[in-house]
Amino acid sequence: MATRKTIFACQECGATSPKWMGRCPDCGAWGSVIEELRGPAGTAKGVKHQAGPVPISKIPTDSTQRSSTGFPELDRVLGGGIVPGSVILLGGDPGVGKSTLLLQILAAQALKGEKVLYVTAEESLRQIGIRAERIGRGTEDLLVLAQNDFPAVREAVLSSSTSTVVLDSVQALHHPDISSSPGSISQVREITSEAVALAKSRDVAIWLIGHVTKDGAIAGPRSLEHLVDTVLYFEGDTSHSYRILRAVKNRYGSTNEIALLEMTGGGLIEVADPSSLFLPSPGRRSPGSTAVMGMEGTRALMVEVQALVAASPFPNPRRTVSGFDLSRVLLILAVLDKRAGVQTGGLDVFINVAGGLRLTEPAADLGVALALVSSLREKPVPTRTAICGELGLSGEIRSVPRLQDRLQEASRLGLDRAIVPSAGLERLRDKQNMDLISVDNIEEALDAAFA
Repeated sequence: MATRKTIFACQECGATSPKWMGRCPDCGAWGSVIEELRGPAGTAKGVKHQAGPVPISKIPTDSTQRSSTGFPELDRVLGGGIVPGSVILLGGDPGVGKSTLLLQILAAQALKGEKVLYVTAEESLRQIGIRAERIGRGTEDLLVLAQNDFPAVREAVLSSSTSTVVLDSVQALHHPDISSSPGSISQVREITSEAVALAKSRDVAIWLIGHVTKDGAIAGPRSLEHLVDTVLYFEGDTSHSYRILRAVKNRYGSTNEIALLEMTGGGLIEVADPSSLFLPSPGRRSPGSTAVMGMEGTRALMVEVQALVAASPFPNPRRTVSGFDLSRVLLILAVLDKRAGVQTGGLDVFINVAGGLRLTEPAADLGVALALVSSLREKPVPTRTAICGELGLSGEIRSVPRLQDRLQEASRLGLDRAIVPSAGLERLRDKQNMDLISVDNIEEALDAAFA
C-alpha cells in the first residue's frame, strides 16, 4: 500500500520539490512554495475508451446535441450551447456575478424539464434561496446541495441523475485523499481531474467556478485550464452594470466570441444592441473622440475611442491606456511623429475605450490615431463618421478583415460616412449607402478627417 510523503509545491505554477525553497525555480514566484502531505493516488478512474480504433464515420453523434443556457448570447460564445459531458471553467473577480449567472442558467434548464444540481461549498442553502428569490427563479427540478466534501458531491451527482452540475467553487471543495488544505494545487488538480472523469463517463455537463488571482488569471496551475473543455472569463467593473463574458478556450466552438450582459436587480440580462451603448451621443462634437468599427468574433461592434493629449507637468510624459494595447499606442505615436509630423514627445497621452470594452485587433489603429490628432488639434472628427484601418510602420493604411460586416453595422446605427483602407474595397458587395473615403496612408487619413 502506498504511503504518504511530504513534498513542497508551488501554489502559482504547481511545480514540486523535495525540499523547501523561498523562490520557485520554475515560475520565479517568492513565498509560493508550501509543504503538502501527498497521499495515495486519488480515485479518479479516467474516461473509459474503446478497446481499439473505430472509423470516424461510425462514431455516434447523438450525444453532441447541445442544451441551451437560456441566454442566446452565451450559447453563441459556447459554440451553440452546452455539450453533454463537457466541463466548463468560469473565472472572474469576486462580486462580478458568476454565481448569479450560473444559477440563472440552471433555472432556465430546470424550467425546460431538465434536472440540474447546484453545489455550493461557500454559501449556505438560505443564501442560495435568497438569490433565487431575487432573480425570481424557483422550480422543483433545480436541486441545491451545500457540501464541500467532493466524494459526497460525486455520490449526489450519481444518485440524482442530473444533466448539469455547478460546483461553486473548485477552490472551496475538499478531497479527503489529499491532506493539504482546500484551494491548494494538489486539491484543485485532483478535484478537477475527478470532475472531468465524472462528466465524461456520465455525460453530465459540469460548470466549475474558479477564483482569480490579483493578475486576473484563474487561481491554480495552468494545468487546471488544460484539463477542462472550455474556459470562460467573466469580466467587468463592479462599479458598472455591464459584464463581458469571453471565451479563452473552447473545444466545441470559437474563442473569439463575447457576450455582453447587464447586471440588474433581478439578475443578469442580455444587452440586445451593444453597439448603441458604446457610441458617442448623436450630434455630439467632441475633440478626441472617434467611432471605430471593431469586430469581436463574428460580431461587428461600434465602439467609441477617446483620446486626451495635454501638456505634461512631469519631465517624463505619461502614456495611460485603458482598453487598448499600450505597445500599439506607442507604435501609433511613433508613426504619427515620423510619417505625419505630429509630435507628442513632451505631452501626456491618455487613451480610453468607452464602456469598459477592450479592443485587441489592429483594425482600430486608425481610429486611435485620428482621436489623438483630434485632441491635439482641438478639432473634432466629423459626426456620423466611422473609422477602421491598420496602421503600418511606414505610415500605410492596411486592409482589415470583414469590412462588409463593419459597414453594415455602422449603417444600421445611422452613420453615413466612413474612412476605410483603399485595399479591399473592390471586394465589397454593398456600400450600405455610405460615403466611403478610401485612404492609402496616414497623411491621406488626416486630410480626410480634418480637411
